[in-house]
Amino acid sequence: MTIKINLNADMAEGFGAYHIGDDDGILKIIGSANIACGFHAGDPLTMRQVVADAKRAGVSVGAHPGFNDLWGFGRRRIDMRPDDLENMIAYQIGALQALASYSGVKVTHLKPHGALNNMSAENYDYALAIGRAIKAVDDSIIYLALSGSEMEKAGRSLGLKVALEGFCDRQYEEDGNLTSRKIPGSVIKDPAVATKQVVDMVVNNTITTRTGKQIPCKVHSLCVHGDEPTAVALAKSVREGLEKAGVKLVPLTEMALD
Repeated sequence: MTIKINLNADMAEGFGAYHIGDDDGILKIIGSANIACGFHAGDPLTMRQVVADAKRAGVSVGAHPGFNDLWGFGRRRIDMRPDDLENMIAYQIGALQALASYSGVKVTHLKPHGALNNMSAENYDYALAIGRAIKAVDDSIIYLALSGSEMEKAGRSLGLKVALEGFCDRQYEEDGNLTSRKIPGSVIKDPAVATKQVVDMVVNNTITTRTGKQIPCKVHSLCVHGDEPTAVALAKSVREGLEKAGVKLVPLTEMALD
């Protein structure tokens, strides 16, 4: 049986006159786009344009909500009440749905950004708040969650569709969480290193952690951070490596989720 995998990227993360990442280049490689929704990055014009471009490229579209933190690009941890977080997530989903409607595109998945993603992977109350927002706005939206995280548990407890995510360009700790960006080397910039990590994750169902320990994993989707200067070269190498290993790349909506 042919192994299928989804390749996703965080996109539309410019703001106003500032452009971040090569969205056009990434769209030629990936199957699903995570669109910034205006809180950590993104604005209405950028969101609408990237959604339209994604449609032309045959790439599925998802929401990429984050903390209200433009200065910190959503990578600063913010403590807030879960009910406030739930409303904040619903607000961002709605914003993307409105702009996606101009292109007749449905928002089909959601992936939290940056610090929100990291905190929700560890904090069940945060993970549940995100899930409740998804369920209230559109319960057909796929909750894209770090494999083995509190987000996975919360999504399943709410009866949502859950896709398990791995990362092409990040190191892992032995507990399955991502290595902090404060630690040198936590972001993988070498396409060859990223490709080996990804093929191991998809074909062998294992991750080699920062300490060299192998841990089991199951993934439906793999993320490339579009804001990194190495993103396009890394994503291209990863895709070629997976295809060489006999893996078929598809949009997230075509993955069998179990």
